[in-house]
Formats: sequence, C-alpha cells, structure tokens
Amino acid sequence: MAFLKVVPLEEALKIINSLPLKPKIEEVALEEALGRVLAEDIHSPIDVPPFDRATVDGYAVRSQDTWNASESNPVVLKVIGEIHAGEEPQIELGEGEAAYISTGAVLPKGADAVIEFEIVERKGDEVIITKPTYPQAGVMKAGTDIPKGTLLLKKGTKLGFKETALLSAVGISKVKVFAKPKVAVISTGNEVILPGEDLKRGKIYDINGRAVSDAVRELGGEAYFLGIARDNEESLKEKILEGLKYDIVILSGGASGGTRDLTASIIEELGEIKVHGIAIQPGKPTIIGVIDGKPIFGLPGYPTSCLTNFTLLVAPLIRKLLGGEFETQRIKKKLAHKVFSVKGRRQFLPVKLEGEIAKPILKGSGAVTSFIEADGFVDIPENVEILEEGEEVEVILFRF
Repeated sequence: MAFLKVVPLEEALKIINSLPLKPKIEEVALEEALGRVLAEDIHSPIDVPPFDRATVDGYAVRSQDTWNASESNPVVLKVIGEIHAGEEPQIELGEGEAAYISTGAVLPKGADAVIEFEIVERKGDEVIITKPTYPQAGVMKAGTDIPKGTLLLKKGTKLGFKETALLSAVGISKVKVFAKPKVAVISTGNEVILPGEDLKRGKIYDINGRAVSDAVRELGGEAYFLGIARDNEESLKEKILEGLKYDIVILSGGASGGTRDLTASIIEELGEIKVHGIAIQPGKPTIIGVIDGKPIFGLPGYPTSCLTNFTLLVAPLIRKLLGGEFETQRIKKKLAHKVFSVKGRRQFLPVKLEGEIAKPILKGSGAVTSFIEADGFVDIPENVEILEEGEEVEVILFRF
C-alpha cells in the first residue's frame, strides 16, 4: 500500500488536536495525588490557624496589665492555670491574671499576648514581669496564615509534596484530578523479540515497546505493553482489537508501504485513517487513525524515528489529556558545527546537549545510540540547506 495522505506536520497536529478524546476527571485520595494534575481550583475550607494560638512557650496575659512593668517596678500576675496544645481552655483571664501556655495551644479568653517564659520569673503561683508586652505578641491570630476562602491551588497545577502538604494543612483528604490516559503499546515485526529471549541470527531485541511505554509513564499516563504483533493480519488485528480497551493505541513498525506493512490496511478496515505519511525526515511512515473513537498511531520502526514522532505527535496529546498544554518543550542552543540538509524536505536532526551547545548526531535513525545519546532534535525547515556552526537553533526536547 502506498502512502495515502501525506500531510505537513502542522496539519497532522491539527488533526490530532481535533480527535474525539477529552480529558477525564476522577477523585483520588490525597495520599494518591502526588504527581497528578488538579482538575479544579481549590479554596481553603477553613482558617489557618483555625484559632488564635501561642507561638512560644510562656504565659498568656492581658497586655495592658504589663504596660507599667520595669526592672524597678515589676508587675506580678497570678497564674490561674495551664493550657497545653490540643486542649480547649477552661479558663478566662481577668485583671491581674496569667496562665502558662504551650506553643501551639489555644489562647484563652481575656488574653491578647504571650510572654516567653525565659524573660519572666516564676514564684509559686505568681509570675514576675519586668518588661511590658503589646497586643498579639507571641500570638498567631486565626486565619493569619491562610484565611478561609483563599484560592490555594489553580486548576492545572501539578501536585508536588509542597502542594499536598498545603492541602493536608487545610484538611482536604480528596481531590479531583485529570485521569491518567491509558495507552496500549504494541511492537510489530517478525524480526523483533523480547529482551531475555535467545537472540538468533536475523532477530533484534525490541526497543520501542520499552521506550514508548516508559515515555508514556514519564509523561504521567498509564502504559500497557501488549507484546509483539507478527507480520501477519491475524496477529496484528488481534493486538489492535485488544488495544481498543484503552484510550490510545500506539504501534511501532509496519507503518510504511511494504508488502508486510499491514497496519494501514487493518486500521482502514476497522476504522478510519486520518493521516498516512507526514512530510518529515525521519518519520515519514506514520499513521494516524481512529477506531471506535479511539486514536491509533502507527509510528516508524527505527527507534529514533519512533521516539521523534512520539514526541511530536503523541506526547502533546497525552499532556492535553492530563490537563496540560498541547505543546512540545523547546529550548534555544547553538549548533556545534555546520550541518547540511536536503532542500525541500523538513528534517529533524537528533542532537546531544553540552551546556549551551547542540551537538548533531549523524549515525542515522536506524542506530540505537542515535536515540540513546540524543537529548532532543532540531527542526530544520524545508527551505534550509545549511545550518552554520554557532547558529542558534531551537531544540525540541525528548525529556517530558
């Protein structure tokens, strides 16, 4: 089968962005929310702290009782009780009274300040104060840290340990997050075997299954490797149908137009092909289709081509389903040396980053180390034949 619908990369991305797949939302326990993306704004349901509390160990007092205190004229207050963290005070201070209080304990009625125990003298049931204090000294008022109703986190925030700690501080035990897209991953080819199997002449170990699965997981999705489909219609159709239990199906290999490249014909039989061939190098033999409303991608078999097109086409869709942006990550670097490109063909050149330098990798997309060594790739437009040494280039990162 020849390429059916070769399109520019931009058109392929528009087609993917229009596919009938929308983010799903689920509620998870806070202990399972690390690394997830919020699907809603979160406001504080309480004041933090929820009560006026002591910030030091010392004595709760009425500040006006201390205003005349000095070394020569100390103020003596009667200690009428103790208040410890976690307790509800059972006392109320009157004129000339104080109460011992622990850090974090609820300030008793009548008190408006706490004096550190280190700067007073305790004698029996009295405390001797030689320095005046002021209202709110040694006290954190209710809501001072976080007032009730404060916007804590916005929709689209990825939850790290600081964010989960904040949610815990306001008593939130469950959050709504974007559901992880479930992605079926299938390798194809009679020559491909799984790592650990006996490597006979003519066989190669599967790289793409591992690489694509872990790239999906690194993005935040759930990957389900369904194994290797052989180059026959029965095996390939069986794997594709199994993959339709998930949200997205990704195949590597078998997307070209050779006699044993059956992916396109089976997708066309079961659903619809949106794209068969993208005008880029490497990675032209790529399929984008839909079966039963599920996007299905047929990526090239060469590892570098496969992961380049995964980064360009599939990764943005997964990020979108996770509540992120439908964009790849790009940074500016300077080219290590002159590079020649084929005019009239858009090329993606793998590069290794060394500081501010992008060093081209010219081993070809069939070399395993081209993919392993590459940090990303440079997009060379169709009308460019030469990139000069030191020229600033935009690198699309493999890192997610």
